[in-house]
Amino acid sequence: MSKNKNYENVFYTPKFSSRSNIAVRRLSWFFNLPMTLTMEAIIELLPKVVDAEKVCQSCKIKDKCNYCIFNSPALSSNKQSPILATS
Repeated sequence: MSKNKNYENVFYTPKFSSRSNIAVRRLSWFFNLPMTLTMEAIIELLPKVVDAEKVCQSCKIKDKCNYCIFNSPALSSNKQSPILATS
């Protein structure tokens, strides 16, 4: 990676451990959702368990706040997680 820390232009596909992959797969079967939607739903739940203010303070891309789930206005405009809807 170059020394220029332009985080917005860094794209990669994260590799999950086998344990995480297995857990997401089981959750996907349970909720009858594709793994991609299950991962999105899990991520949407994070503001309920993580201090959003601390996440914002450590953010490296400050021009995407309107789209971020840790930003209060963006959070309030999101629809309910499909995981919560089925539980």
